[in-house]
Amino acid sequence: MKVTGKVFAVTGGGSGIGREVVLELLRRGARVAAIDLRQGGLDGTRERAGASAARLTTHTVDVTDVTAVAALPDAIIAAHGAVDGLLNVAGIIQKFVPFTELEVSDIERVLSVNFWGVVTMTRAFLPHLLRRPEAALVNVSSMGAFIPVPGQTAYGASKAAVKLLTEGLHAELRATPVAVTVVFPGAVATSITENSGVRAPAVAGANDNAANARVLPPGKAAAIIVRGMEKGAYRVLVGRDARVMDLFTRLVPERAMTMIADKMASLLQR
Repeated sequence: MKVTGKVFAVTGGGSGIGREVVLELLRRGARVAAIDLRQGGLDGTRERAGASAARLTTHTVDVTDVTAVAALPDAIIAAHGAVDGLLNVAGIIQKFVPFTELEVSDIERVLSVNFWGVVTMTRAFLPHLLRRPEAALVNVSSMGAFIPVPGQTAYGASKAAVKLLTEGLHAELRATPVAVTVVFPGAVATSITENSGVRAPAVAGANDNAANARVLPPGKAAAIIVRGMEKGAYRVLVGRDARVMDLFTRLVPERAMTMIADKMASLLQR
């Protein structure tokens, strides 16, 4: 599916990977409806878009608000004439604490944004996508969906739910015009900790220069995601770490878990 001239809705469009996906789609000649909880972030995306902003609309919507989300497709179609693709990028992480120290409200918040937000957006947009000659549904999961990270058990569970939801939709929609893709980013340089209201502890023993070299810039992550969508890929692994750990967890799952748990144990140290 070539994106030029098509219309895409992108959640999380006010920062991080979501913003860069919006900008990448605009660079490739698409029309984009950027969706985010924060109007200030959307204003920043519009600024970055430059002349391409003529093909951009912004929508301040909480993806957990069922009523607001239900009204989005009609608003986007009124502005752009159609909607050809939905990219669910918005997401948050949890506090870096053991599962037993999470409040039920903490778990509900992560699931509400990461899983139910994807469900709600997909339910609202899928009937419209099914009426297009060709369309795309892209859901961003995480490397944390297949390898547990200390202090992110609820987050990982929410992203694993996105993985299975998306794979199930892929199976159900094979005979339709909608190509379904699930995305697994590894470490990407975004402001997800700040947007989640979380402080990320440093990893003990990590060399800052080496660590930064392994973190993918969000613009590169966005380009990989959009290319994967254009190809109609079933799965898209973003970053070398995601590709390596995907293979490692398939070959020796318990050893992979132990390695990450040991390497990242300091995330839970006070």
